[in-house]
Amino acid sequence: MQRLPVEVAERIITNLSDKNLFIGSSVCRVWWQIVRQEAYKRWKKYACRIGDIYREIQAVREEERKGEIEWQKASYAVEELNNCMGTFAGNQVYIMNKMLKYEMIVDLQEREIIEYASSEFNWGGDPWRFDWEWNEWTQQE
Repeated sequence: MQRLPVEVAERIITNLSDKNLFIGSSVCRVWWQIVRQEAYKRWKKYACRIGDIYREIQAVREEERKGEIEWQKASYAVEELNNCMGTFAGNQVYIMNKMLKYEMIVDLQEREIIEYASSEFNWGGDPWRFDWEWNEWTQQE
């Protein structure tokens, strides 16, 4: 039986969609490791993109507060960015759940983060709590 070079396997896996990424993990142990590395890369990519979108939302809100743009235009922009962030969060939670299913998560803290995020996301919440605001009543004793 001939073996496929690791570089070719890596190239194949990097070109797979998120939905098909984990199919390769059942081929052999080497493919499982390559899929795990690619899944971590995509998890990080989505996390960075979600953070970038959040900063864009904050910038739009700041422009609105200063009066540089109209409130209606700002509202539409924030809504569109929130929709994008929700899509990226959904993709990220999907990858995290698949990694958990295929036992690619070994760290206990990562496992708890994934369980919390998927629970929040499945119930329609914001798993990363970007819209959280500090309430005055929580500071009172």
